[in-house]
Parts: sequence; C-alpha cells; structure tokens
Amino acid sequence: MCVNYRPPLPEQLDMVLGTLVDLYRDWDWPSETWKDYTAPIVRTGVDGERVLQLASYGMVPRRHIPAGVKPFDTMNARAESLGEKRSFAPAWRRAQLCAVPMTCFYEPCYESGRAERFGIGMQDDSLFFVAGLWREWSEADGTIAASFTQITINADDHPLMRRFHKPDDEKRALVVLPPSDVDAWLHCREPELARSFLRHYPSDAMKAWAAPKAPVKKTPPAAQQNLELF
Repeated sequence: MCVNYRPPLPEQLDMVLGTLVDLYRDWDWPSETWKDYTAPIVRTGVDGERVLQLASYGMVPRRHIPAGVKPFDTMNARAESLGEKRSFAPAWRRAQLCAVPMTCFYEPCYESGRAERFGIGMQDDSLFFVAGLWREWSEADGTIAASFTQITINADDHPLMRRFHKPDDEKRALVVLPPSDVDAWLHCREPELARSFLRHYPSDAMKAWAAPKAPVKKTPPAAQQNLELF
C-alpha cells in the first residue's frame, strides 16, 4: 500500500483551493511525504468552503502511541474496515473526510523480479486528490495538531494498480477522487453515502513510470573533517 507520495508545491496551492492563496505562501513541507511527515490536506470550513490544513501523515502519529505499545502504521485505511478499526472508526462515524492533494504516489513493482519503485499519477500530469480521513490531537505544549490517513480499496482487477506489490499479496489502490467529486466528498456527512465515493479511478486516465529513489549523498571523510573544524 502507498506509504510515500509527492504533495503539491506551495506555488500549486491555487489549484488546490480554486482561489488565490497568498496567505499560505510562507508554508512549507517536504517534497515527498512519508510517515509522520507534515503535508497539506483539504477539508471543509464552517461555511462549507475548502480549507487548507497542515497535518501529519498517519492517523495515529508515532508520538501518540502509548509507551510499551508496539509501533503500528496508520498511513492507509482499508475501506472494508473503516467502521471497525479503532484508529479510524471515530473519524469515519463523524464523517471527518478530507482530500489529500498530490502529484503522484509511489508503489513497488516486482515485474522485473525485484522491487522497483514506480510513480503513479495522471496521464496529463495534473494534480489530483485522494480520499482520506482526518482528526485532531492535543499536544504536550497545549496546541492542537491534525493528522490524516488515506483510504484504500481492493485492486485485484484494476488494469493498472494490480501491477504493484508482491506477486502473492492482495492488490490495493488509493481512492483517487474525480475532480467533480471532490467537493461532494468533503461535504458528505453520511458514512454509508460516503462509501459510494470509494471506487476506482479509470486506468486509462492514469500512468505509471519507473521512479527510483535518488541515492543518498555521503559526505566524503575529508570534507566531513573540514566541517568539524567549524
């Protein structure tokens, strides 16, 4: 399942909110999102407008896993068990729905006989939204922070998404929302009605490409010694 994706750049936020967003120009986040990284999500405001919020990826941030409990991952929420899992059920029942903007996400492909990272996105390279859930947390310093998860569905029969993950694993796919469904998803307040949005995006409107991770540059020993002098 997807645990890594590329969020929009700050200069792309106009496309996310559909209006000028100079207010957010000084926001910043990593160019790729991983567990517990901060990234933008979209939800509805008091008047039903789209609201941009920075949140951490993973419904239960690592810092909120109680001491003594084995760390667990909540980056993805299976559609089949949204109403049952303790990590997701409260937000699902309260219809705390969000849309996660991104330009692509990454999955492992084993068609060559070994795992290779592939990027998956739209045929026209446009920004798109993935269906998600969000919640808030009280932090130790008295502030309120948000977190989110992405919703996945079975992809055994999807022409594109069935190509990914280990050969014997169940195939899963993120729920990519058609542009015309984004606001309806955000405004939905009935969990059972919300399930009607949890369907596949057409494979012919998507594409996939090899996207190996950039190698980590190591500082040469001599350069490291020079740095230590300062």
